[in-house]
Amino acid sequence: MEYLQGRMLTNAIGNLNILDVYADALHKLGSDLENIAEQEKDAALGNGGLGRLASCFLDSMATLNLPAWGYGLRYRYGLFRQRITREGQEEVAEDWLEKFSPWEIVRHDVVFPIRFFGHVEICKDGSRKWVGGEVLRALAYDVPIPGYKTKNTISLRLWEAKAGSEDFNLFQFNEGRHESSLHLHSKAQQICAVLYPGDSIESGKLLRLKQQFFLSSASLQDIIYRFKERRAGNESICWNEFPMKVAVQLNDTHPTLAIPELMRILMDDEGLGWDEAWDITTKTIAYTNHTVLPEALEKWPQDVMRKLLPRHMEIIEEIDKRFMAFIHSSWPDLGSGLERMRILDSSNPHKPVLRMANLCVVSSHTVNGVAELHSEILKSELFADYVSIWPNKFQNKTNGVTPRRWIRFCNPRLSDIVTKWLKTDEWITNLDLLSGLRQFADNKDLQAEWASAKMANKNRLAHFVLQVTGVSIDPSSLFDIQVKRIHEYKRQLLNILGAVFRYKKLKEMSSEERQTATPRTIMIGGKAFATYTNAKRIVRLVNDVGAIVNNDPEVNKYLKVVFIPNYNVSVAEILIPGSELSQHISTAGMEASGTSNMKFALNGCLIIGTLDGANVEIREEIGVENFFLFGAKAEDVAKLRREREDGLFKPDPRFEEAKQFIRSGAFGTYDYGPLVDSLEGNSGYGRGDYFLVGHDFPSYVDAQARVDEAYKDRRRWLKMSILSTAGCGKFSSDRTISQYAKEIWNIDHCTVP
Repeated sequence: MEYLQGRMLTNAIGNLNILDVYADALHKLGSDLENIAEQEKDAALGNGGLGRLASCFLDSMATLNLPAWGYGLRYRYGLFRQRITREGQEEVAEDWLEKFSPWEIVRHDVVFPIRFFGHVEICKDGSRKWVGGEVLRALAYDVPIPGYKTKNTISLRLWEAKAGSEDFNLFQFNEGRHESSLHLHSKAQQICAVLYPGDSIESGKLLRLKQQFFLSSASLQDIIYRFKERRAGNESICWNEFPMKVAVQLNDTHPTLAIPELMRILMDDEGLGWDEAWDITTKTIAYTNHTVLPEALEKWPQDVMRKLLPRHMEIIEEIDKRFMAFIHSSWPDLGSGLERMRILDSSNPHKPVLRMANLCVVSSHTVNGVAELHSEILKSELFADYVSIWPNKFQNKTNGVTPRRWIRFCNPRLSDIVTKWLKTDEWITNLDLLSGLRQFADNKDLQAEWASAKMANKNRLAHFVLQVTGVSIDPSSLFDIQVKRIHEYKRQLLNILGAVFRYKKLKEMSSEERQTATPRTIMIGGKAFATYTNAKRIVRLVNDVGAIVNNDPEVNKYLKVVFIPNYNVSVAEILIPGSELSQHISTAGMEASGTSNMKFALNGCLIIGTLDGANVEIREEIGVENFFLFGAKAEDVAKLRREREDGLFKPDPRFEEAKQFIRSGAFGTYDYGPLVDSLEGNSGYGRGDYFLVGHDFPSYVDAQARVDEAYKDRRRWLKMSILSTAGCGKFSSDRTISQYAKEIWNIDHCTVP
């Protein structure tokens, strides 16, 4: 559903291995590559880690010469562009297509019909046809994805919704009924207008489902068209070959409707029976789960699905019915697990829903999580009932990031040092070679070069921060960064509470005592969804705290707090190379993987974090002594929540102190009562500290004290930084995609001669 590509120019010429000659050519024309690259706007096709991961996967698929490509939607206005005002976050439309995108190639010959609404007709032979309703067109735009030092370029195919000239009512228009004459054209524009439109009312739910079906149907029609074209001339098509030639990976539950759509095409359009169509579908589709958050495990109202996609609802009902019959006959003793496994949940007769994740698990040949801990949680908790039936269906594919964009191109100073000391640049496509740096971790010459590169990147970052926020920061201070989507489980609130406590303690010190403190610049960035009230309160709190701290002459030499506006890939490419400490502090068991943790660690940044997501594996790879660990373990979270509900939680005095300081009005007149209230009480809506901020706060403060001490020992810190980079070999998306190709898709490289 999303791709977070970032700028294409430097990535393309870097992958083509012409960076230097391209820069020289521009220089001869009186231009500078960096200035030219700055003119490109980030494509507004994604928001967070899900979209960035998908883009890393595309880079790796191209670099590994795999016959694979991506499908998505061409959003005109993206999620939103974030502005920070005195009132906090303000959302405005992205303008990346205001002029045009030079990277996309419109394919006017690749157009498919997409139907919505309508009804199902039963033909004389008993077959069923979906007819009537609205029919729009999906028009393809291809974005080339070049591999690194290969001749291969794959595509990201993006769909745009269109209405035809026949859908324009000229009679109504000339009568002055301009809006109604363009009714279907307006409907088409809505589909690809915005990523993740608000869905609190039925029209919003319908639009989101339209987007998901539009993506699924257009992509499958394209896949089937290609499959049939390559068999043109044959008297008949052998559909049993389809799963041997086609693998479809559902990236989260957003494209789930590909399952009933493939069934519909095979049965209604191609004339296959149910059993044959189901066999083909289940051998073709695989599903990657990216979350255990209940709100992200999509559940759609059955009446909305039936209204928008009546034929697909029939197919889903039949899948559910047959699955239940299979369970009853083969595993009659499942008991309460039976209802949990159903695709159609009618436990609330007033609001029956369709569980998209359940449909994916039932219909896919393989289900995978994206980090070892996450995959274990899927098997032991979320999908435990299914594991008892299909133990071999579930796999782990720990995420990774592309080393090209995330160190070679965004941090050329550091990557040149790595190449010099390893005596090869082959690490760019074989990241395991980074382990060769371990033997030099104590070398003073390497440490000096490492420190010089880091300081140059910090100076660049300080200049950027001044440019976009007006805040001057000291490059000699510890640069402490947390950048990711704003969400309570990611616990930016824990970070800012820690900053508030640090500020209060600095204020209480004498001037002599302050001189012993480790100066720190805390940077937080990320977008809060427009309707997510508490997330937007957190954004405002960070800015309000910064406004006081940064202008306090007693303290601002030792602490600054900065909110980085409109966080995106291009901003990350400046922040990550200049970072020294990065916070990955989600409640244990709630982050599926995380990939920004990998990017920071790869660039020699140390991590303070919980045992959550890929943090667990990063800590194992870089060495436990090079990771600042704190917080509850995933297996203890449920017990801690029960204890909280039972009134057994006793808050640390430092936690109470930080909350009270916010309530005191020290950071302005805005009422942060509802935000602080979410951390108090034992239970109830918006209460009870569900994300365990209070429980983890004391160990978080203690871990930050260990950071302060470690930073004072420059040689120790530099060694830890080098070992962080050296331990990141596992976290290449090349490794991840190689595993998908071999263990799920059953494809091999296909090198262009």
